[in-house]
Amino acid sequence: MSAALTARERMLGRLRAAAPSAPEAVEAIDTAIDSHYQARRAAAPQSPRQQLDAMQVALRASHAQVDCVGVDAWPALLAQRLGEHGVRRLLLDAGSAEGQALRAALPAGVETLSFERPLAQWKGELFDTVDAGFTVARSGIAATGTLVIAPDAATPRTVSLAPPLHICLVYTSTLHADLHAAARAERWMDGMPANLVLVSGPSKTSDIQQTLAYGAHGPRWLWVLIIDDLSSHEGGQP
Repeated sequence: MSAALTARERMLGRLRAAAPSAPEAVEAIDTAIDSHYQARRAAAPQSPRQQLDAMQVALRASHAQVDCVGVDAWPALLAQRLGEHGVRRLLLDAGSAEGQALRAALPAGVETLSFERPLAQWKGELFDTVDAGFTVARSGIAATGTLVIAPDAATPRTVSLAPPLHICLVYTSTLHADLHAAARAERWMDGMPANLVLVSGPSKTSDIQQTLAYGAHGPRWLWVLIIDDLSSHEGGQP
């Protein structure tokens, strides 16, 4: 006990004897962070095509199913996959361009629903009968295979959380090298949304023996459609 106490006293003594330092200015911290990430990206620069490849590799490593498809080809591909998976009820934003394109391609056996009612009025129906939720990501982070989703009234967080299958569409032109690049390019400092969701794979958890289980706290499956629109964006970025 005395040895432990002595070590504790020595540690506290050093802390108390240390001269207090003035807090560093926020601007200086920001500059240091910018310099760190800019140097790291400069050391291993990636073209938009390389970011696309990195995004797919990282997502698959996180147990997501990934397809890279053309701008006009994804609705038919997704409609086919939904039929094969046995999806009968799909939650989506019918007012978005992507939601309308997907609805037009779906077979008659797949019913679409919009998030129009208060959750309390159909919570049981949502959790018991809706097979999948469809969202469009605001952007993606290639280094970690992360989807940046900004929920809104038409596509609240519940759409990507409650159904057992989450399908997310992200455009290649919106991919960023890393989280720092995304925050800077999209100017998050000018006003963060109330709820910004970062998704890097299906929901998973593990016990004390590190046995992974998928779907315990959210979607068991994550399908990602990366829309290759680079040819329509000069320089590869919007």
